[in-house]
Formats: sequence, structure tokens, C-alpha cells
Amino acid sequence: MPEQLEVVTIDGPSGVGKSTISRRVAAHLGFTYLDTGAMYRAVALKCKQSGIEPQESQVLKNILDTLDMKLIPAPSEGEDVQVELDGVNVSDQIRSPEISMLASAVSALKPVRDTLTRMQQQMGVEGRIVAEGRDTGTVVFPRAAWKIYLDATPEERTRRRVNQLRKQGREADEQQIFAQIVKRDRDDSERTIAPLKAAPDAVHIDSTTFGPDEVVQKVLEVVEGKG
Repeated sequence: MPEQLEVVTIDGPSGVGKSTISRRVAAHLGFTYLDTGAMYRAVALKCKQSGIEPQESQVLKNILDTLDMKLIPAPSEGEDVQVELDGVNVSDQIRSPEISMLASAVSALKPVRDTLTRMQQQMGVEGRIVAEGRDTGTVVFPRAAWKIYLDATPEERTRRRVNQLRKQGREADEQQIFAQIVKRDRDDSERTIAPLKAAPDAVHIDSTTFGPDEVVQKVLEVVEGKG
């Protein structure tokens, strides 16, 4: 049996709080936080900036072949990982609802998936990683020692997203965000390449009625062998 990697994977649907939980778990364990979702968002933004549809295979190949992307640790606790694209910090740009939806389409494309999966596996080869995304436990790190599938109802995820946007001083249409979440769940689950699903050996945590502190504690209990 292949040796397990010292990696924690946290998969789950859009808006479930994977970034927040992964960041805090990584900080507690002294691991590196790998935000795979930010990587797909950056490719989506690059496609938008280039004025191409992601399905334009040759142009997309050129973008992937010359991709200059860097992940930078969050400047302070509670903030997102920073992303540089072609030397420019695009951290705010990749967090918009538009780029979120485009990232879902981009991440379903095999060339994108293959390129970023290789990049992520290279980052995790030494272990001591907390990786979050849609397929980190099933595709990227199938030999991860600890796998979590984090979930919450679409209604609760909508509420959290609306609150997050309003705290940032941004407009938030609750009905529109709910529709986007439901659509993205369907798109992510039904796509052919690396669909959203829990690894067979993942521990399921439904965070609908739990706050972040409780979810972090549950994940740590799994890692420490108490879950």
C-alpha cells in the first residue's frame, strides 16, 4: 500500500467555508494552507482578461503554458490567500461572483485540471499541507492521511455569503446568490472531469448548525485521531 502523505484535504461545495476552516486548521497544525480554488479563479480571470471563452482550446493551451501565478500567504489571520497573476496582485478580482461562476466552468476543462493538479501535487509532495477544493481528496491527494468533506445547506451557504459581502461593503442580492450556489452545486457535481464528491474514506462534517470554532475543532479531532 502506498505511503500516506502528511496532508489534510478539505473538500466541499461552494460557499461552505472551506477557506476559513482550512486556514485555521493549517495555522493550528503549523501546516501550509493550499487554496486550490484561488488557482482556478486565477485561470478564469486570465481567460476573461484575454477575452477568450475557456473552450477555445489552442488559446487556452497558450495561457496554461505561460501561466505566471503565485500564491502568497494571507497578510493576517482571517484574510484570504493572496494571488499574483503576471506579477499583479489580483486577490480582490478573483473573489467576485462572476469569476466564481467562470472558475466552475474553467475547472471542468481537462487541460486546466491537469495543469493545476500537477502544480498542486508538486506543492504537496513534502507534506504538511492543508489543501481545500472540490477534488483534493479524490484526485489531487488520494493518499492524504486525513480527508474531510465539509457541507452545509444551500440556504445556510447563501446566508453566509450575503453576510460576508455586506461586511465588505458590497451589494448582495440574496436570491441571485442562492441561484448561483444551486447552479454551481449542480455543475460541479455533474461534470465529467473531477466532479464534486466525497472521497470514500472522507469524514463528513455538516456545518449548517455549527460555527467556525466548532468545525475547526471537529477537523482537528479527526487529525488527532479522536474523530
